[in-house]
Parts: sequence; structure tokens; C-alpha cells
Amino acid sequence: MDWLSPDEWTAVRLSLQVSFWATLVSLPFGVLTAMALARGNFWGKQLLNGLVHLPLILPPVVTGYILLLLFGRRGAIGAFLDQTFGLVLAFRWTGAALAAAVMSFPLMVRAIRLAIEAVDPKLEQAARTLGANSAWTFVTVTLPLILPGILAGAILAFAKAMGEFGATITFVSNIPGETQTVPSAIYAFLQVPGGDASAMRLVLVSVVVAVTALALSEVVATRVARRIAAK
Repeated sequence: MDWLSPDEWTAVRLSLQVSFWATLVSLPFGVLTAMALARGNFWGKQLLNGLVHLPLILPPVVTGYILLLLFGRRGAIGAFLDQTFGLVLAFRWTGAALAAAVMSFPLMVRAIRLAIEAVDPKLEQAARTLGANSAWTFVTVTLPLILPGILAGAILAFAKAMGEFGATITFVSNIPGETQTVPSAIYAFLQVPGGDASAMRLVLVSVVVAVTALALSEVVATRVARRIAAK
């Protein structure tokens, strides 16, 4: 990418790093949450569903401020992580990954939940009838069937994380080389004279990533639809 300047490339690299870890770390929680919402029958299910989708409704700046209150060095969770593990999230790239994970989590859960709901429960019941416990049934029956949905959710979450701005800049600020992701860099370049060209190059990178993610998720969704239709 010689057409990108060192500062632009640093922002792209950091965005890829943040999006990768945000997606990877949140994926197991996304699967468990989707499974609970799709198959569970418990008190507080609607509350959980509301909490999962809350980042889609709240302004991103509000979400970022809540993260700052909770995970800042003086926050209830942030102070514990700092004193116990020496882990600081506020104004670090790890905090950017947390903000991106929170904002992309609803899209991930929704895609996986739809895939789980498309699985015929009779297949899982048949496995249990043959002596398989719930965990083994999930690994051998449910997981292979919902794998395309998991991939689609991960792709959408990655793309959303790449484009996250409001919550990230509120929680971790806009520090070049540390927390300045592509959206933050675009914003910064637009604030200085002569930065339009750099901003446009990063916009093109964002568009390519977004279009590629949408195309991949569409391919996965099509395969899921064909599998369901073939049953």
C-alpha cells in the first residue's frame, strides 16, 4: 500500500487490529447469547434481548461515555482490572477494541440467532434421544448447521468494528498510533488544511472493506438459505 502515507497506513493497521480482536473475543459470547435467545426460556430473556440491542438504539457517544464510566481507571470495572491485572482500557487500543466489540455485538448476535432458529429442533432432540448430552449435541449437531451464520455474524461484526467512531473516540480519544482508527483519522484529516486527499484515501479503504464484508455475508446467507430449502 505505497499509495498510503505512514500515518494513513498506521490508522488502517490499527483498525484491522482492533476489529480482529473485537470480533475474535466477542464471538464466543455472541454464540452463547444467540443460543440463549433462540433456545432459552428463562426470566429476563426480553431484558437480555434489550440489553444486547441497546447499542443500536443509544447514540454512540452515550455508549462510549458509559464505557468510560465503567471501564475508565476510576470506573468500577476499570479500577478492578487496573489494580488486579494491570490492564488499562481507557485511551488504549484495547479500549478501542472493547468499544468496537460492544457496538458490533448486536449485529453478530442477530445473524447467529437467525441461523440457530433455522435449525430444526427435532435434529437436536434426536441426538439427545441417542444419549448425547446438551454440550455434545451442540458441538456435533447444532454447531455445524449454524456455522455459516456464525461466519456471517463475524464478518458483519468485523465490518461494523472497522467503521466504529462515536463510542471509540469518546472512550479512548483520538491518539495517533494508539487509538486513531480509520474513522478517527478521517475526522482528524478533515480538520486540517490539505487533509482532504488523505481523508479520501481512507474513505476508499473503508468502502472497499464494507463492500467486501457485505458481499461475503451475502454469499454466506445464500448458502444458508439453500441449505434450509434443501431440507
